[in-house]
Amino acid sequence: MKKFTLPYGHGTKSFELDESALLQEIEMPPATPLTDIEGSVLDAIRHPIGCPSLEETVKPGDTVTFICNDPTRVANSFDFMPVLVNEMNRLGVPDENMQIVFSLGSHRLMTQKEMCEGVGEEVGHRLMMFNSDCLIPNDFEYFGATSRFTPVLINKRICHSDHIILTGTIVYHYFSGYGGGRKAVLPGCAAMETIRHNHSFMMDPRAGLGKADGNPVYDDQMEGVALWANEMRSRGSNVFLFNAILDAQHRFLKMFAGDYVAAHKKACEFVDEVYGVPIREKADITIVSCGGYPKDINVYQMQKTMDNAVLATKQGGVVILLAECEEGSGSKVLEETCKNLGSADAIEAELEKHFVIGANKAYAVTRLTKKAHFILVTGLDKKLAKEMLFDDAVDTVEEAIAEAKKIVGTNAKYIVMPAGSLTVPLMRD
Repeated sequence: MKKFTLPYGHGTKSFELDESALLQEIEMPPATPLTDIEGSVLDAIRHPIGCPSLEETVKPGDTVTFICNDPTRVANSFDFMPVLVNEMNRLGVPDENMQIVFSLGSHRLMTQKEMCEGVGEEVGHRLMMFNSDCLIPNDFEYFGATSRFTPVLINKRICHSDHIILTGTIVYHYFSGYGGGRKAVLPGCAAMETIRHNHSFMMDPRAGLGKADGNPVYDDQMEGVALWANEMRSRGSNVFLFNAILDAQHRFLKMFAGDYVAAHKKACEFVDEVYGVPIREKADITIVSCGGYPKDINVYQMQKTMDNAVLATKQGGVVILLAECEEGSGSKVLEETCKNLGSADAIEAELEKHFVIGANKAYAVTRLTKKAHFILVTGLDKKLAKEMLFDDAVDTVEEAIAEAKKIVGTNAKYIVMPAGSLTVPLMRD
């Protein structure tokens, strides 16, 4: 028997499996984490990809807006933001000329405490900080429409500084290809109608994980952000990217900075190297952890792990998903859509007629239940789990395995994914 201990919320869950039944444990390929964080940040921004360095462009007295991630995305902003802010000071930009805007997209607003925790207490008390609230129309400026008719409405707070610095980390994204880069602006600092229209392209079969060019969601985001960025440049503003890649233990592996298109493309190539994991056979039962908090903070965030786990699982097999979901579903619209429509097919049909943010997550979740059975090890209300079309919700992995065997039989073969939100199983012949 082999013992596994997987992340779960702020803690762990342990269980044992017969090693002879284990096909594979899917882990990130070995990579050496960075040890000198400050030095690595400075090296990245002083040797950028595709554009001049900040040292060449920032002048004393300039204004700077940083765009930072919300708590649903692990970014370790508290490690790099003090370095970036102090570097701006060195270049002659005082604290009062800098601000932070949190790119919430359509997510809930952050508290002041969460903002300080996100960027570090020191920076949080030195700089003004703001949420980008997609539901306040007057907060947004119009930059035209994309060729797919997405109205480009961007938060005014990121439109009037000499330098706008997009920050964050990059992982695979289940319908827009990759995170990071342009997503800090669209959807991160976009109005609800912009987000809604852009995300409606997730229904297109060309949208998907690890797909960039030719993916209508990605292409639409790139086009929309280009409209904004070109206008910023015409006003004399500089748009600059700082993105990092983390491992499963949230340690920095590599940092990229520079032009928001060129630097992001280089970073995505690195993501392909460290997050894609070859497999030769799919499992009857895949046991997967989102990677703990905040990846399993709610069903809304948990869904990304579902997509990855399905890639490791036979059609009709079982995914046992460890996700605490301390904030429940994360979306009342998600809950109500599942409850009122009652099936994956009905949800898809309704969304094709009328695309609604929140309901789109119901589609993202339930479409996967047509590929595999899902048993949750979770703190989520069991009745709610059933209404959201999961097969079951239990307290322990042992209970989940017993239920899974009733579906696929006692001779099941297993794959274990300790970092399911990051690692992407790739079938190899």
